[in-house]
Amino acid sequence: MKVVLASCAALPNGDGDEDALIDALRRDGVDVGWQPWGSGVDADLVVLRATWDYTERLDDFLAWCETVPALANPVSVVRWNTDKSYLVELAAHGVAVVPTAVVEPGGEPDFPDGEFVVKPAIGAGSRGAARFTDHVEARVHFEALGVKALVQPYQSSVDANGETALVFFAGEYSHSFHKGPMLAQGLPESESGLYVEEKLRAIEPSERQVKLADQVLDVAAELLSLRRQDFLYARVDVVEGPDGEPLLLELELTEPSLGFKFTGQEAAARLSAAIRATASR
Repeated sequence: MKVVLASCAALPNGDGDEDALIDALRRDGVDVGWQPWGSGVDADLVVLRATWDYTERLDDFLAWCETVPALANPVSVVRWNTDKSYLVELAAHGVAVVPTAVVEPGGEPDFPDGEFVVKPAIGAGSRGAARFTDHVEARVHFEALGVKALVQPYQSSVDANGETALVFFAGEYSHSFHKGPMLAQGLPESESGLYVEEKLRAIEPSERQVKLADQVLDVAAELLSLRRQDFLYARVDVVEGPDGEPLLLELELTEPSLGFKFTGQEAAARLSAAIRATASR
């Protein structure tokens, strides 16, 4: 069995987080290697992992995904998930989501009172995301982005509690890790410039967080006419709302970091098993 982990030109061999996964796949007898997206690929399964420059060439990226016979996650999922407007759709179907407004280029943003965030609807690694209280400064930022953007009230709990990332493989919960405040002052960009360096550590989620994450996957699968086990991997990023209840910040189904550095070898073994099952279909 041959599996390709798709990367990008700036990170042809990923960022190191997948080292444990590669070891697990090879122990399980899988021929696995990296390949930047964009060219032809010969494999039983192509797994999107470090394709983080797709935001700059989304049409090209989606066109390439269409050419891959066996892709995980599937191209229909990628097409839906690469535009964060999906948050509005999930909210309309009863999911507790950080309040989100979508503003098209040239549109008139309706900024909330207090602190809020403006970020690209198509983006990765927190690039282009910024916090504001001043509406004039926010308007300048929005116009400078020149793309569809999201406007969200900033959840102040993030400053103290950060985010919890819950990771699922083939629809089943695997593990979680903690992400520090992504929009704090002074966080450096990675050497590749494709993402902001995160402060991460292992964490155990609360029952309420797991319950929300389960609902998110169920609703997303229904919207996409899939089963939740059809998501080879999923990362559900959750923050604490003003009343202490968990809220969905993002559902990552395209190329999320999966936090293998912050969990045991069992997590990599679980994804290896899911990859082998998917590639065998």
